[in-house]
Amino acid sequence: MYLLTRVVLRPTSLVCRGCSRSVHSSSSRDQYFSRLLEIGKLESPQPSGYYPAAQFFLHRVFGYRGVVLFPWTANVYDRDISRTTESSGWEEEGLLYSKVKGLQAQSKPYYQVLIDNKDFPYVRTHPEAITFLASSKDTSLYSLPGLDYVAHEDILPYTSTGQDSFSHQLFPQFFVPSGDKQGSLFLPRDVLSAWREKNHKWLTLSDVHRESTAGVRVSVMPFYMGSKDEDQGTTYWWRYNIRLECLSGERLVLRERHWRIYSGTGFLETVKGRGVIGQEPVFSSAQPCFQYSSHVSLKSPSGHMWGTFLLERGDKSSFEVRVPPFTLDSSRDDEQS
Repeated sequence: MYLLTRVVLRPTSLVCRGCSRSVHSSSSRDQYFSRLLEIGKLESPQPSGYYPAAQFFLHRVFGYRGVVLFPWTANVYDRDISRTTESSGWEEEGLLYSKVKGLQAQSKPYYQVLIDNKDFPYVRTHPEAITFLASSKDTSLYSLPGLDYVAHEDILPYTSTGQDSFSHQLFPQFFVPSGDKQGSLFLPRDVLSAWREKNHKWLTLSDVHRESTAGVRVSVMPFYMGSKDEDQGTTYWWRYNIRLECLSGERLVLRERHWRIYSGTGFLETVKGRGVIGQEPVFSSAQPCFQYSSHVSLKSPSGHMWGTFLLERGDKSSFEVRVPPFTLDSSRDDEQS
């Protein structure tokens, strides 16, 4: 067990020990003081099984404080593991998708979590990672900020002391104080399971796709969000979460994205542009990871996506990183409705 502390410098700086991040004021005239604030004790990570709801944790990569809402069992398709046995995946023209031979999915636990609002401004994740459609008649896209999907191996569990309260607007709705000062400080409310059941269609994580190129690993999590009835017919919507990790510690800049989107109607669309979500993230040994979320729509209930990211090295040379092919499929989610 290790004491987990937070160093607070007010008003000009905030540092979280164990999170490897700091934010400083640009004004040297500001005065500040510091104090240690105990937030909990680290627990031993579980090599297997599932963490329960209300489990507090530090994210191993992003460093934020989070709390587990509930687990998912995801099919993880790792191209790195099966690289020696997989097929090319896509035909030369990119029009037909062939199943990857020898690529077996591994069932692994992932978690729906809340991110502490106090940490969220300092981590490199997209603030609107969870989005949804209210109904087929509503043309608006809604978002829930401060939610994330986390792999089991990225969770560093800790026991909260309660002296540094968890901050998220959904936390008091989903959890209630347990009154147990020796064990878990909070217990899940019944509304949490009801919320999951009501919104499972756009929350459910079923597949994760991974592939590495030249020391950069790309992970993709696609989600079917639902359909919209429009004058031109029905439009089907998906969101996809992308996580990029520089495993080598090399300084890299993401300059371009190049997507190919194949619809079940036989239409192939190519999308090319600068950066991602208006940013050109920089990767280094201090900041090796970046995560964002985006959307795609089709006039067909199924399709596929694949593509590349163009990354630039410090000497201005560049190389392409593959995005593993992933399926856009509405049938599985419709069956669960």
